[in-house]
Amino acid sequence: MVTDRYGHVLHEGTREGAAHLDRAVEALLFFSPELVPAVADLLATDPDAPVGQALAAYLGVLGTEPADAAAARARFEEFTARVDRTALPPRERLHTAAAGALLSGDLHRASRILEETSLAYPRDALALFVGHQLDFLTGDAVRLRDRVGGALSAWDLDDPHRGAVLGMYAFGLEESGHYAEAAEAGTAAVERNARDVWAIHAVAHAHEMRGRFADGIAWFEARTADWSADTFLTVHNWWHYALFALEAGDTDTALRVYDTTLHHERSQGLAMELLDGAALLWRFRLDGNGCATDLTGRWKRLADAWAARMDPPFYAFNDVHAVMAYAGADRVAEAERLVADRRAWLARTAPGTVTNRAMTAEIGLPVCEALIAHARGDHAAVVDHLWPLRRRLHEFGGSHAQRDAVQKTLLDAALNSGRLDLARALLSERTALRPASTYNWLTHARLADAEGDPARAAAARLRAHELGWSVGVPV
Repeated sequence: MVTDRYGHVLHEGTREGAAHLDRAVEALLFFSPELVPAVADLLATDPDAPVGQALAAYLGVLGTEPADAAAARARFEEFTARVDRTALPPRERLHTAAAGALLSGDLHRASRILEETSLAYPRDALALFVGHQLDFLTGDAVRLRDRVGGALSAWDLDDPHRGAVLGMYAFGLEESGHYAEAAEAGTAAVERNARDVWAIHAVAHAHEMRGRFADGIAWFEARTADWSADTFLTVHNWWHYALFALEAGDTDTALRVYDTTLHHERSQGLAMELLDGAALLWRFRLDGNGCATDLTGRWKRLADAWAARMDPPFYAFNDVHAVMAYAGADRVAEAERLVADRRAWLARTAPGTVTNRAMTAEIGLPVCEALIAHARGDHAAVVDHLWPLRRRLHEFGGSHAQRDAVQKTLLDAALNSGRLDLARALLSERTALRPASTYNWLTHARLADAEGDPARAAAARLRAHELGWSVGVPV
């Protein structure tokens, strides 16, 4: 009888294959590039092992790359054609069902099956990790927290992978608003494994959501060697670092991160990296930090990279960032073509068939239309599109920090369209949550200027200046 490191019996597994599976799952938990050869070795050694095939299928979708998903679907169909799924043991049957649901585009069903798996097998790290990532992709903050919290007690304090589970729990805590607890859990995970980049990322989010930008910079800089290279999360964590620098008014550092890490001539053009690039440049467009550098060339190269992908409908969150790049590059016609393509897809796709359909119809396309309107200077239309959605944006995935670019777009449009009542309410919300945000105080100054109160505007700018200095860089 062959088992994995967690004690689960492996159907059709060999000892060599089990070692490759353990290696692959550990790499997955810590976002290590070792994952790629480990999965290849696993499939070559035990091609009919259901958990190994499910792992490969999961990876084909989680990267949100349509070509990878298509290849994973073909491989998984070959596997299921030669296997009697009804004869599989319960755990393997659950993983096979979850993988099939995910490859068919039903993220919510896959999530539910993996939750059922975690109830029966709370030490199944693969089920926990993939379910956790699906909760992120679908914006389900409560499940992001409780899926892992419900399994945590099954992990002994001395288990080498308890830290990875804590890191996942930290991110779920942060996304559901428990910022102090998230920082505590994430820090504990990093103390167990300094290279736990998901836990490092979770603590960075906790600092971001509380407006503690100096703490965020210090957190990253104290452990640069552990997160800044050779992980699947490297680019995204650099994006977080750039956000902290931008908030501090250090536009030079933020642009240097963009040029050296987020998007450059050696970038692979992966969707998750391109969306980080678009999200950072869009903030430059909105933040009002006085960037003296012309961003035209960067926008053009980024838009070119999105255009080269020619993605089919797959994940609305990616579509929004492609449109963001086109809008930033003043290539509105390309943005409109993408929107038209997605509308045509909606017309020929039945409701309830794939999760991305509702994401696109209800959230993705209205946000795309808002970005196009912003590029045209039609700020009233931006407000019309985004104001009704501002509390529903989580439904198309991403984190609070990622979706904040859209929230800032609404605030900018409210100011530019003269909807000062909306701007005042939005700023009040933001400042109550992040009183140390330089962006918030610079925007307070814009609002005061619009209301004809120069004294209040000057006081707000002074506050932003002081906050910038507290981080170490003047605004």
